[in-house]
Amino acid sequence: MTLPKAFRRLWWATGIDNLGTGAFTAAVPLLTVTVTHDPRLVSLVSTAAFLPWLLLSLPAGALADRYDRAGLMWRAQAGQAVLAGATAVLVACGAAGVPVLAVAAFGLGAGDVVFGTAAQAVLPDLVAKPLLHRANGHQQAITTITAQFAGPPLGSLLFGVAAALPFGLDAISFAGSVLLVRTLPRQARSRPARSAVRDGLSWLLRHRALRTLAALLGVNTFGGQLANATLVLLATQVLHVGTAAYGLLLAGAALGSVLGGLVNARVVARIGARAALLTALAVNVVAFAGVGLSPGALVLGAFLAVNGFATTLWNIVTVGLRQQLVPAELLGRVTSAYRLLGWGLIPVGTLVGGLVAHALGLRAPYLVAGAVRGIALVVALPVLVRAEGDVPRI
Repeated sequence: MTLPKAFRRLWWATGIDNLGTGAFTAAVPLLTVTVTHDPRLVSLVSTAAFLPWLLLSLPAGALADRYDRAGLMWRAQAGQAVLAGATAVLVACGAAGVPVLAVAAFGLGAGDVVFGTAAQAVLPDLVAKPLLHRANGHQQAITTITAQFAGPPLGSLLFGVAAALPFGLDAISFAGSVLLVRTLPRQARSRPARSAVRDGLSWLLRHRALRTLAALLGVNTFGGQLANATLVLLATQVLHVGTAAYGLLLAGAALGSVLGGLVNARVVARIGARAALLTALAVNVVAFAGVGLSPGALVLGAFLAVNGFATTLWNIVTVGLRQQLVPAELLGRVTSAYRLLGWGLIPVGTLVGGLVAHALGLRAPYLVAGAVRGIALVVALPVLVRAEGDVPRI
C-alpha cells in the first residue's frame, strides 16, 4: 500500500514549516547570548516557548475534536507567519531583547500547540491504520531533516549575515506551509459540549499503559529541557564552538534522528513496541550522561546523535499507539491531555536547567538530567513490563 496524496501534501507542509523552525531554533539562542550570558535569562526564552503546552493543551485538543483539523492547522500557522515576520522587523531594528524574544517564543509556541495537536489527530483521517507507523516514521524523518539537520546550519549561516534573516525565513516557511495545508480534505466534526474538554484527560487516566507513558514522558521532557536549555552555553563557552559550528553541531545531532525516522519502524516490527520503548529509554540515559562528560564538540555531537535516534524510536512507538488505541472522536482531546502531562513540566525544566547551570556549572544539567531519566525508567519499568496486553505490536 502506498501513502495517499493528501498525506504527501501534509509531508511537504511539515518539511517547509520545520525548515524555518530549525533556522529560528538556532538563531534565538545565538541572538540571546549576544544580549546576555546569564543562564537564567537564556533559559527564560526557552521556558516561554514551551509554556503554552502547559496552559493551552486541553483547549487545543477540544478544538481539534470540535472543528475541522486542517482548518485549525493553517489558521494557526498564518498567525505564526505574522508573528515571525514582526519579530524579524524588530531584530532588524535592533529592538529585540530578551523580553521581545520571550514574547515571540510564547506566541509561536501557542501556534505550535494548536498545529501540533491537530496534525497528530488529522493523520488517521488521511492514512489507513496499517500505514500509520510508516506515515509517522516519514513525518518524524522530514521533521528531523528540516528542523534539526538543514534548518539550524542555515539559520546559523543566515544569522552570521544578518540577524533578522533567520526570523524572516521562518515567516516565509509558515506562509508556504499554509498554502499546502489549505489543500487537505476537510473533515466535518460533531460539536461536543464544553464539559467534553475533560473527556480526553479522563480517558487517558483510565488507560494504564498510555497513562504511564504520559507520566514517563513528563519526567523525561523535564530532564531534557533541564539539560538542553543551556546547550548553547555549553557548546560556545566550555567547548568553544563558533556560531557557524554550533549550527553544524545541531545538524550532526540530527543525523541520528534522521536514521531513526527511516529505520525505526522496521526496528519496532522486529522486536515489538514494548522492547523498543525500553531500549529507547535506556539509551537516552546513557546519551545524556555522555553529553555532560564530553571532552569536545565531536563527542558531544555523537552523543546527541545517539539521543536523537532513541528519541525518534520512542516517538514512533508512542504516537502510533495513541493513534491505534484512542477512539477517533476523542483523539484530539486525548492527544492534548497526553501532551499536557508529557510536556507540562518543560517550562519548569528550562528554569531549573538555568539555575543548575548557574549554581553547578554548564556540564551539570546533562548529568542531572541523565540521573532523573534513569530513576524514572527504574520506577516505570514494572508497569511497562506488565502492560503487554496494552502495548500491541505495530
